[in-house]
Amino acid sequence: MFSPEAKKKIPEILKRYPIKASAMLPLLNLAQEEEGWVSEDSMREIARLLDLTPPKVYEVATFYTMLNLKPIGRFHLQVCKSLMCALVGSDILIQWIEKELAIKPGETTADGMFTLSTVECLASCGTAPMMQINNDYFERLTFPKVQKIFEDLRTTGECSLATGPFRWPDTEGVDNAGI
Repeated sequence: MFSPEAKKKIPEILKRYPIKASAMLPLLNLAQEEEGWVSEDSMREIARLLDLTPPKVYEVATFYTMLNLKPIGRFHLQVCKSLMCALVGSDILIQWIEKELAIKPGETTADGMFTLSTVECLASCGTAPMMQINNDYFERLTFPKVQKIFEDLRTTGECSLATGPFRWPDTEGVDNAGI
């Protein structure tokens, strides 16, 4: 369900779309921002707002992997497993994370800190292997980097190794003096 603060955003969202149903994804995102996941109560509320049936909203919510249909940990680890990442070790990285956190994809650590998911392409093929944690990208991953990421997230809730999302071009190691 939407908080009073979120309810203030709904008219602005609806106003952007001449067809009310087109506001479904922004409203699902708003619900997820509120609760950390999209609950059935939220889907029913969105259906009511858009004059749709709850199954229609559920149909859309279950299609998009970016929407979480159950509670997740504070940090959502989404490890890319597409071909480019796999070629440079994402499968080994996933196995290492599984062992390090004692969870499998789709599971959350007992302390509620981390949820592990595997996802298809996150559009960072040139900096693979990579993962997205909440809204931040972490690229060119190695085991020591991932250990530092986990350590930082556990202690401070953030990590300076974040590289994005979508901070392009990557100029690490590039000399721009001649440009």
